[in-house]
Amino acid sequence: MGAESRGGRLLGPGIGRRDALKVGLGLALAGHRGPRALWAQEPQRTRPIPSSGEHVPVMGLGSARTFSDRWGRVERDSLRQVLRLFHAGGGRVFDTAPTYGGAETVSGRLAQELGIHRDLFFATKISTGGGAEAGRAQDRGSRDAWARETIDLSQVHNLRGVEIHLPTLREAKAAGRVRYVGITTSRIPQHDATEAVLAREEMDFVQLNYSLGERQAAERLLPLAQGRGVGVVVNEPFNGGRLFAAVRGGGVPEWASEFDCHSWGQFFLKYILGHPAVTVVIPATGDPEHLVDNMGAGRGALPDESQRRRMESYFDGL
Repeated sequence: MGAESRGGRLLGPGIGRRDALKVGLGLALAGHRGPRALWAQEPQRTRPIPSSGEHVPVMGLGSARTFSDRWGRVERDSLRQVLRLFHAGGGRVFDTAPTYGGAETVSGRLAQELGIHRDLFFATKISTGGGAEAGRAQDRGSRDAWARETIDLSQVHNLRGVEIHLPTLREAKAAGRVRYVGITTSRIPQHDATEAVLAREEMDFVQLNYSLGERQAAERLLPLAQGRGVGVVVNEPFNGGRLFAAVRGGGVPEWASEFDCHSWGQFFLKYILGHPAVTVVIPATGDPEHLVDNMGAGRGALPDESQRRRMESYFDGL
């Protein structure tokens, strides 16, 4: 979930997004210093998982569409670089699913080639309309794809068969095959059903769509999750690329520097991370430049509530 779509957006007068990122990416890829040297002075912000207290970095990575090999044209070299930079930059939460056009298999293979498949917080899903055994088969397939004995977070995808598969995930958690369980949605029409499940079921995480362009989750879902001690994973942080289309040709406002924001990508991500209920956000990208920029949102200050209101007003006025 959370795939992005963006090109060379302007960050200021005459400065394209790709031009502004070249220096940072060049440093991240250069020589033995690598991205660790680039980012060592400012580690990723982390937040606790409410049900356990375990801390995870707030900037995760999604894989929907970007890691897919559905058409046999996946850019493996670029994706390998994305995964390497993500890990070296302090990222840990990687979200995928067995129904993302081969993304789970592609990412698992690349993570193993890089030797980081056991370092990453592996989040995947049960995504089937079949019965309990079909869900168990997906659980086995996911662990095989990543050569992992344990999945860090397994989620019922878009509430599909939630009454069947949530018990399956609890069974896997009790057996030690899964560490955390949850549910997901990525569509506003499903928010009412998500709220009902979240209100009655015990779980560790809920994954949902939330962005400057789709704020509905803040009305009931985010407060409910926070009140019930459920971690929140945010997908679709760029509203399917529509946020970048809305700001095409303009630079971020000067006052964005108050919360260490240097690009529109960071503006959109920091808005989300400024909400106290959010545990991690998972923008998907297959572009190393965008990955480096996104990771910057997990460093430095975040907007407070008054600044977030200002961000909303500014965006609405574009």
